[in-house]
Amino acid sequence: MVATHNPGKLREMRELLAPYGIDAASADELGLSEPAETGASFRDNARIKASAAANAAGLPAIADDSGLAVDALGGAPGIHSARWAGDDKNFARAMETIESKLRDHGADRPALRKAQFVSALCVAWPDGHMEEFEGTVDGTLVWPPRGTAGFGYDPMFLPDGHARTFGEMTGDEKHGLPPKGQGLSHRARAFLKLAAACLDR
Repeated sequence: MVATHNPGKLREMRELLAPYGIDAASADELGLSEPAETGASFRDNARIKASAAANAAGLPAIADDSGLAVDALGGAPGIHSARWAGDDKNFARAMETIESKLRDHGADRPALRKAQFVSALCVAWPDGHMEEFEGTVDGTLVWPPRGTAGFGYDPMFLPDGHARTFGEMTGDEKHGLPPKGQGLSHRARAFLKLAAACLDR
C-alpha cells in the first residue's frame, strides 16, 4: 500500500513499483484517514504516515514525505511545501509565493536561486518494523514556470545538468528507472535505495 492521498505522488509511486510486479492501493482508496504530520523532518513525517497506514490496514505501507528546500529562503518551504499550496492545493499560487519571496531576497540570478527537492521514503510493516531511505536532487528555480507535466513545484524546478524543468519532462525522464530512465528525481533516488534493500527484481 502507498500511504498517500496525493494523486500525483500515487501515480509516481505506482510507476516506480510496477517493474517489481507490485500494484499498490493507496491509503485514500482504502478509506484511511490522513494522520497529522507533526514531525520536524521529512523522515519523521514519512515514518508517521507509513506507520499509521500499516497499523490501520494491517498491510505493509510505503510513505513518502517530500518537498522543496530553497537555499535563499533558509530551506523553506521544506516540510511545509504542501501547506504553502493551501487546502485547495493551489501550487500555482505556491510557486508565486516562492517567486515573490525570492525577489524580496534579491535572488535575481540563477546562482541565488538554488534549491533541492528532498524525498524521504519509509516502509512500515504491521509488526512495527520500518526501513527508511532518502533521496535528493539539486537544481535552480526558474520563472515563469515551464511545463504542465508532473505536479507541485515541478514547473519551476530545473535540475542541475538539464535544459528542461521537471514540469517539461515525461514521467520516464523524471523518475523512470533504468533502462527507461536515469532515476533522476528525488523520489526515484530514494526508491532505488529502498528497492535495493527491500525488493527483488
